[in-house]
Amino acid sequence: MEIFNSQTPIGQPTLSAELKITAIKQAVKNPNRANIFINNKYDFSLTIAQLADYKLKVGQIITPFEQKKYHKASQFGKLYQRTLEWVLARPRSVKETKDYLWKKQVEPADSEKIIETLIAKKYLNDLNFTQFYVENRFVKKGISFKRLRLELMKKGIDAEIVDEVLRQNERSDLSEIQKIIAKKQHKYQDEQKLIQYLVRQGFDFELARNSVREMDSQS
Repeated sequence: MEIFNSQTPIGQPTLSAELKITAIKQAVKNPNRANIFINNKYDFSLTIAQLADYKLKVGQIITPFEQKKYHKASQFGKLYQRTLEWVLARPRSVKETKDYLWKKQVEPADSEKIIETLIAKKYLNDLNFTQFYVENRFVKKGISFKRLRLELMKKGIDAEIVDEVLRQNERSDLSEIQKIIAKKQHKYQDEQKLIQYLVRQGFDFELARNSVREMDSQS
């Protein structure tokens, strides 16, 4: 789909060495991007939003400096889109996203700008991420709050956010340990080994011992 086009026939060079925008066409694979042609040759692509921000139009003459700026903006737009798709695949923490960009060898300035934009647009929110994580992590399998807390801290979540979400959540170490005992009891014939396993999972020793004994008395 052609968005704009100049009167200069495709394939016919301009009469000067000017950098002239001769066509702006909607990208086939990504309708949210536009391909910009300079002197009848594809030169770079921008998001529709970037195109509007820069106010580019057919027939416009740009300088080599501007051309370089648009090339950089093009690469940033593509990188931002890939990061956005990664973030939308499942909830992510800010630190996870920073680590993702670091592994992609993104320049620190670009990484910071992407993170700031994602936060501003509410695609990244550590509080929402923590709530999702606590509500969905090992719901059927069971998990201790200590382990949940450690996992979230490794993901860069502030301790105050973690503690607040854990306080408000309906899950408790008692209900979680009962899930695990129900699943693991048949594997551990020795009561002490099951208690030791539960302690390694982050549960308090007294809670583990009392819960195992209570379950044994009911079986």
